[in-house]
Amino acid sequence: MKRTAKLVTRALVGAIPVALALSLGPAAAETFRYAHVGDVNTLDPYQFDETVQLGFLGNIYEPLVGRGTPAMQLEPALATSWELVEPTRWRFHLRRGVKFHNGNDFTAEDVIFSAERARHENSQVGYRYGGVMDIIAVDDYTVDMVSEKPNPFLINNFFYLYIMDKDWAEEHGAVIPAAMGAAGEAYANLHANGTGPFKVVRRVPDVETVVEPFDGWWGEKKHNITQAIFRPISSDPTRVAALLSGELDLIYPVPIQDVARVDRNDGTYVLSGPENRSVFLIVDLWRDELLYSNVKGKNPFADARVRKAVYQAIDIDAIIRTVMRGQATPALGAALSPTVYGYPHHLERHPFDLDAAKALLSDAGYADGFSVTFDCPNDRYVNDEEICQAIVAMLAKVGIDVTLNAQTKGLHFGKISKQGGWDTSFALVGFGPGNFDAASIHNLLLRCRSDVGGTWNIAGFCDPEMDKIYDTLVTEVDPAVRDPLLKRVWDRVHEEVLYLPLHLQNLAWGVRDGVTVVQRPDNVVMLNHVTMQ
Repeated sequence: MKRTAKLVTRALVGAIPVALALSLGPAAAETFRYAHVGDVNTLDPYQFDETVQLGFLGNIYEPLVGRGTPAMQLEPALATSWELVEPTRWRFHLRRGVKFHNGNDFTAEDVIFSAERARHENSQVGYRYGGVMDIIAVDDYTVDMVSEKPNPFLINNFFYLYIMDKDWAEEHGAVIPAAMGAAGEAYANLHANGTGPFKVVRRVPDVETVVEPFDGWWGEKKHNITQAIFRPISSDPTRVAALLSGELDLIYPVPIQDVARVDRNDGTYVLSGPENRSVFLIVDLWRDELLYSNVKGKNPFADARVRKAVYQAIDIDAIIRTVMRGQATPALGAALSPTVYGYPHHLERHPFDLDAAKALLSDAGYADGFSVTFDCPNDRYVNDEEICQAIVAMLAKVGIDVTLNAQTKGLHFGKISKQGGWDTSFALVGFGPGNFDAASIHNLLLRCRSDVGGTWNIAGFCDPEMDKIYDTLVTEVDPAVRDPLLKRVWDRVHEEVLYLPLHLQNLAWGVRDGVTVVQRPDNVVMLNHVTMQ
């Protein structure tokens, strides 16, 4: 019988979204086929700091400290317990008897090797070890991490710090991660050897990645699948058609225009909920002259009036109404989700106002506007290229001539990141802190660029006073001290328009009837929680 009103949404437990599981009877094990708009760019867990990438690899590799599905609470993974033995020393007790997929034993040696590899200059995830000065093997199953200063939130950053096998990496010439954008033939880009519940059996870039259960996994098996096949399908109609025909068991995201169709279809349903991510714009604040503009000898975006003009020229309500089909909410005063501790609920958006935007540009000396190139991914966020096209049209109304450079997420992030030399003047990005604390976004976007901070500070903002605030935020646990500091940070971001918030997109997964999955707010599909019948 055809079901009605099938849209499944996630409930809230505290401040964290939780998936509502569907009740299913006994299920027969089989192959689970699922697709995303973009590919997993590499199997190297340190090369590319992107949620779809790291989320997929979380089925293969594991961290010391994980986050539970679906509630995202901290829980033991490769470390069974941990404690603060000194104000600047965390001690981790490692899980015994763990095997890598190739049969090698997991020990403290692998933790030390992985930390050193993750902090290599080619890695994008080393910032998660920010403040860690030394990592010491107390014995084969005990590791101490010594921080420069007391840091009670250190373990919150470890969720995506996956552990690699030292012997395997040395055997295959993978001691350091290949640089982002380097030749895809690097061994760790195409092969994997983790301790997780699934192991890679085939990897064909841009076609499919196939994994199978690892029989030697230490954890509790909750799935009943014998194989999982991940495919990148960039075409929205093709992805939806594959789900509706039964070729695929899950697609994400469901194109906004197809949500109702997929949910009404006899044989599929939509699982929907808010994502722990804000989509926003960054501009180059630090160069004396923009790389991609007709303005020579100066940088228009260095003037806060120009940044505010861009902000006020964008009609976010129109974007949400027409491009996002209502499946998003405006971001308020910062590039944060309301699920994050420290979210500035007191702020309101600068209003959409074309006349005000034109006046600001005129006051700044750009009455006739200027030209700039806009970097945008076309396979990362919901309707990302369409959002960027709308922004191009809106900015044209105030005299800013924007050339859109839309490309796949691998090329996009490889270009605008540190590894690409921060090669952008204007770009669309999105972030969601894995530790649900606003200080981590501060660390990524607002700290001066260094080996321990500013990893995604594409704008190039740098103020030592803001760095001092961060140092306090990560050593102080008292909300009476932290909260005013967080307010001060996001008030400044809002007032000076250091980043231009757009919206918070909703998650929409299309699922075949008879398949149970758990939707997490970080948009990660954990295969150990998939059952089929």
